Amino acid sequence: MQRKVKPTFDQILEDNKVRIYRICKIYAVAPIEAEDLFQEVTLHIWRAFPTFKGRSNVSTWIYRIALNVCMNAKDKLANANEKTIQLEAIQFEPVASVPDTEHQEKYKALHDCIHVLNTVDQSIVILSLDELSYKEIAKITGLTANHIAVKMKRIRKILLNCITTKLK
Repeated sequence: MQRKVKPTFDQILEDNKVRIYRICKIYAVAPIEAEDLFQEVTLHIWRAFPTFKGRSNVSTWIYRIALNVCMNAKDKLANANEKTIQLEAIQFEPVASVPDTEHQEKYKALHDCIHVLNTVDQSIVILSLDELSYKEIAKITGLTANHIAVKMKRIRKILLNCITTKLK
């Protein structure tokens, strides 16, 4: 009988860093916040790593941690914003390449429309955009696969209407 080898923290982080960053980027208000969220998620994964039992897929476990950290950070930011004034004039946008303006407009429209959704629906969309099955999304969110399917049908209508309106 072959024994299951537990992956190292470095392996887990390397294999999932793109997924983690994508989730962080969607929940970030400002471009530089995604990097802070990524660090926060990494810290939570590192702290929880010794308790990972392998009862679920590593990526499912990672998604759950990333979504929880990002949603909690969003809630904290919303509460803090009630008490402070943000300086919107200060923005940092790292430039990796010359952006395609049409692609940027579509991305911004999708990003804005995702933020119109409630927190649970945002999570479902993010996981769906990562091409997870309804069964995998159900494991991560704690909902049933049928509930995910119904929610996705409703979410698609909302997003389609929102994006169509924004791109007119």
